[in-house]
Amino acid sequence: MEPRLEDMARHAPRRIGLYGGSFDPVHLAHLSLARSALQSLALDELRFIPAGQPWQKPARLAPAADRLAMLKLALADPQHGDPRLVADPCELERSGPSYSIDTAELLQAAQPGAEWFLLIGQDQHARLHTWHRWRELLARVQLAVAERPDTPLALDPDVAACGHHAIPMVLSTTSSSALRQQLAAGEDISTLVPAAVARYIDTHQLYRLGAG
Repeated sequence: MEPRLEDMARHAPRRIGLYGGSFDPVHLAHLSLARSALQSLALDELRFIPAGQPWQKPARLAPAADRLAMLKLALADPQHGDPRLVADPCELERSGPSYSIDTAELLQAAQPGAEWFLLIGQDQHARLHTWHRWRELLARVQLAVAERPDTPLALDPDVAACGHHAIPMVLSTTSSSALRQQLAAGEDISTLVPAAVARYIDTHQLYRLGAG
């Protein structure tokens, strides 16, 4: 007897994506890319993993509790969120630099039968060869890169040889650093973040000059 499609789907390994970053603050372009990855990779789940201490970003971050709270509000947004998008605080709960290989090892130990994908941006792809134990990381995950066709970047030959999935993305000039600058200048960013995130930033006076 041939196996039924629903039985095959039930026993297929879960496909889980990992999307790391400072998310300082999370914005609509993050969510748009995440939804594109869900569709392109047929993911069962995509985990947003806010970094505790990004080793390649020495700049001061907003408090971890605030970044996590904003992320949870964004993922619960009825217009821009998705039930398959979840916030995972594992790096915030771990001391020391936030290395992706450590996160992958931790999460895969908890779900060894899953199929794992790492979602990164094109600029991160170009410097992936500088990441801590990057070869071991790519032995554990399939790489998914948000590509901008108008701005190709040169890759390290060893990284290029590993291959990757290309994730289409809507071109956007939005970035967390630009949002922080706009907020420091007292500008309105309500069209660039989910409404609940904008309210949280305003209530807690985050990113304002002199806000500490």
